[in-house]
This record gives sequence, structure tokens and C-alpha cells, in this order.
Amino acid sequence: MKELKRNWPLHAMLLPAFIVILIFNYIPMFGIVIAFQDYKPWIGVLDSAWVGLEHFRMLFEFEDSRRVIWNTLIIAAIKIVTGLVVPFAFALLLNEVKEAFIKRSVQTLVYLPHFLSWVMLGGILIDILSPEFGIVNQLVKAMGFEPIFFLGSNDWFRVTIVVSDVWKDFGFSAIIFLAALSGVNPEMYEASVIDGANRWKQMLYITIPSVLPITVVVATLSLGSILNAGFDQIFNLYNPLVYETGDIIDTYVYRVGLTERNYSFGTAVGLFKSLVSLVLIVTSYRLAYKFANYRIF
Repeated sequence: MKELKRNWPLHAMLLPAFIVILIFNYIPMFGIVIAFQDYKPWIGVLDSAWVGLEHFRMLFEFEDSRRVIWNTLIIAAIKIVTGLVVPFAFALLLNEVKEAFIKRSVQTLVYLPHFLSWVMLGGILIDILSPEFGIVNQLVKAMGFEPIFFLGSNDWFRVTIVVSDVWKDFGFSAIIFLAALSGVNPEMYEASVIDGANRWKQMLYITIPSVLPITVVVATLSLGSILNAGFDQIFNLYNPLVYETGDIIDTYVYRVGLTERNYSFGTAVGLFKSLVSLVLIVTSYRLAYKFANYRIF
């Protein structure tokens, strides 16, 4: 109690943030009861008929539901792998650049796309990937090939999503690896030079092993986002032509729950995703602690 009286101004500073979180994060959680009802907005939550696990049974029976779960897992898994490998490789290469001006310039250029919203980038990608007037397809036709409908072909949509996501975020994601590389003891490199090791050997036997623990942490913690395939990106780029390979859980919930006004089923799908994500997050933290001794407190 004495501690509370002495530090009450600090607690008071946290009060607005606590109220915002309470209103927008915790109070809406009571709405998950809709997933177990045949919810009708004009009747309300209290008077809507109770159907139990009916919507969850439908979730696993509908072909569309199984398809979006599979699409989400595929897209998210590819994004996690590429989002780990590309920033790691980029950080290693950039670490080998000794000219400070060039290093800072490259860092600035690759960081910039991260701060652009997918609304803006979606419009840009739609223009540059247009089958008729896009600059990419102009180059494709100049090389003698047929134009590719990148955002309207099930064969190309996932590739487009993954490549554009990596391009947007790999520079920013490399920050954590560059920070780890800056902590490598320079004396290890000096000793390796005396032993006759070249730059390749230094990278192979000093640099990579030094940043391997943080790489394990990032990889294991990424498991918690395996069901987050990127709503903002896909919502701004997909269309009915690519629902077969591009429709994910989040876009499916939005379309079914809000656009088609099937609130109960949409809530059930969202709740299923949240429960699975919770299990994956707990598992990922346990793995991070086991293999890299990582703790959040």
C-alpha cells in the first residue's frame, strides 16, 4: 500500500491506456457468445436462439472453410520461411559492406517500403502488374512471352503475395539480425585473420554461429503467427478469381460475417482461429525458452 501511495502518479499515467484496452480489447470479447447462437441483430444477443457447437461443425464440413484454412497455412508458412531467410541473408551481406555511406544508403532504401500501407502499395501493384498496361507485363511481352495476370491467376497469386510481402518487410525485419551482428566480438575476427581465415570462412564459422541463437528465437516465435497470412495485403489485392488459392481465414471471416451478414458463423471461424493461435503462441514461447533460453520477463 505504501508503494502504491508513493507511485500513484505513475499508475495514473497508465489509467488512460488501461481504459482504452478494456473498452476495445476486453469488453468486445463477450461477443464470442454469438458463435454459439443463431444470432439475429434485431433480436439481440440475449434473446437469440442457442445452437451450441453447430457453427463449428459447419466450419469443418464446408468445403470453403477447409479451403481457406489450407490457404492460410500455406501462405503463412511460406511467408514465415521467406521472411526469415531473406532478412537473414540480407543482414549477412550488408554486414560485409565496409563503406559506411553505402551501408546507410542501402539500409534507408530497403526500410522505406515497410512504412507504406497496403492500401497504397495495393494500388501501386495493381497498376504495375496490370496485364495490359503494367510495366512488368510490358517487359514480359518485350521478351516475347504472353502477359501474365498476376492478380487474377491462381497459379501466380500466391507467388505475387509472397514476393511483394518479402519486398515490403525484409529490410525492416533485418534490423534484429544487424543488431545481433553488431554484438559479435571483433577480436574473434582478428584471431581468425591470424589463423588465415578469409571472409567466407569468417562468415561461416564466426558470423553465422554468433547470430544463430537469435535466429532460433525469431523462427520459433514466428510459429505463433502461422494463421496470420496478412489480411491487409490480401484484402487489397485479391478478387473472386483467386478465392481458390488466395482466400484466407481473415478475409473469409470479413466476407461471410460482415458482407454476407452471417455473424454467428463468421464469429465461430474467428474464434477457432484465435484458439489455435493461442495454442501456437504458447508453444512457440516454450520452444524459444527450451532451445534459446528466451524469456519475456
